[in-house]
Amino acid sequence: MRSDLFRHSRPLLLLPALWLGVACDSAPPEPAPAPERQAAPGLVTNAPAQGRAPTERPKMERPKPTKQKVAAKPVAEVKPSEDDPLKGKWTLDDATKGLPEGKDLIATIETDLGSLECKLFADKAPITVANFVGLARGVRPWKTPEGKWEKKPAYDGTIFHRIIKGFMIQGGDAKKNGSGEAGYVIPDEVWEDANHDRAGLLCMANRGKNTNSAQFFITDDAAYHLDNGYTIFGECGPEDLVHKLASVEVRGERPVTPPTIKTVKITRK
Repeated sequence: MRSDLFRHSRPLLLLPALWLGVACDSAPPEPAPAPERQAAPGLVTNAPAQGRAPTERPKMERPKPTKQKVAAKPVAEVKPSEDDPLKGKWTLDDATKGLPEGKDLIATIETDLGSLECKLFADKAPITVANFVGLARGVRPWKTPEGKWEKKPAYDGTIFHRIIKGFMIQGGDAKKNGSGEAGYVIPDEVWEDANHDRAGLLCMANRGKNTNSAQFFITDDAAYHLDNGYTIFGECGPEDLVHKLASVEVRGERPVTPPTIKTVKITRK
């Protein structure tokens, strides 16, 4: 996968495939969109010879994925990266140290098109939230594109590098091209009733089971085909801004002018 939920961290045009290996430099993370239509082959080629206008063959509609029951899964253990200074040991307490008291943990993603406020699901996906908060605050060491382990905000100045309107917007890559990761991986956290059932859900991009790292995506609509395969760890709004970000001009899945993530600020409310 990418770090567009499957090409490195992007969603695939087919159901997400499992990628072999866990090396951080393998296929990019990414989620793939669900296949919804399968067209019959092109136009009827012999019609003009008979003096008739070409007619398009009927298109066969595939049923859209629908909501199904999602059961919680045990959290797997992943092998720490050998050069990770922390050897994979990072907790929510580590990530939130020094933050003010408050009931809800909030990530404010400031973009050049507006600010998203995301409530983080620390009770449902504590490992993922700890990782995201640690990277956003610059308190969890990560491997920069230059190959150095540093403590600095990982998301500031990055972009939404992969956008599929009606599906999702993907970002969080310091390399800005879908190939970057944090130098380590964390496991999936699939919790009870974790359905990708609406726009605004904050999820981890991956390149297979238990290969989450730094890249994330925000749904632009329901995406039930991603259920059981991607960690949902928050919800972002306003929804109108999610749709605005998903509606920028693209070539394929790459935005012509990628929306910039200026900063990601973490607080409690």
